Amino acid sequence: MVDLSNKHALVVGVANEHSIAWGVAKALHEAGAQVALTYLNEKAKPYVEPLAKSIDAPIFLPLDVRSEEETDALFAAITEKWGKLDTLVHSIAFAPIADLHGRVVDSSLEGMQVAIDISVHSFIRLLKRSEPLFKDGGSAMTMSYYGADKVVEHYNLMGPVKAALEATTRQLAAELGEKNVTVNTLSPGPMLTRAASGIGDFDELLERAVKYAPLRRLATPDDVGSIAAFLASDRARNITGQLIYIDAGYSIIG
Repeated sequence: MVDLSNKHALVVGVANEHSIAWGVAKALHEAGAQVALTYLNEKAKPYVEPLAKSIDAPIFLPLDVRSEEETDALFAAITEKWGKLDTLVHSIAFAPIADLHGRVVDSSLEGMQVAIDISVHSFIRLLKRSEPLFKDGGSAMTMSYYGADKVVEHYNLMGPVKAALEATTRQLAAELGEKNVTVNTLSPGPMLTRAASGIGDFDELLERAVKYAPLRRLATPDDVGSIAAFLASDRARNITGQLIYIDAGYSIIG
């Protein structure tokens, strides 16, 4: 059993009960961690607040990662409430629909900048804020997808964006290792989440994954949560800079 008693985690990216981030938050809580949750805006709050209450989240605040004010408030609350942090989970990604649904060669500079800012650089910013709170070392995780490594039809702009995220993870792992902070990327297979709904013909991706994955099934947010809880534990203290697929083996199929 993974024991995260006396651990404190921040999970960013819960949109509703089907979110990968929620699967992670539940697993961390079940392993004994105290979990802080954020929600994007007032529109999202009614979907996330009941989840936060169900795990007795001691910190529940709005966070648009583009807002320095909201970021300041979040980390001020963590500092006041806990005085430290052990785990950061970053599970957010975004690209403007026009750029996401078009060819990469036709993508706008603004669209690429927004996608990189929210999907990649926000992880850097949150980790920078977390660094002084990782007083006993720590763990940080983000989420990618197979389309970062292979061309996946309809994934389009998010392919190079997620590739940038994976490269960023390796660099961050190298830089923070001396502070006993691990940084890893989890790469779940396709799942029915709100974020995935923006990808064109997503049902086809799901069908293909079930058909060709060696285990002939889809992974779930709870599966991701199990791996995240392990990575947040002391048992995973020597795993860093890694890309870990949680996709029923689909990524090994050409």
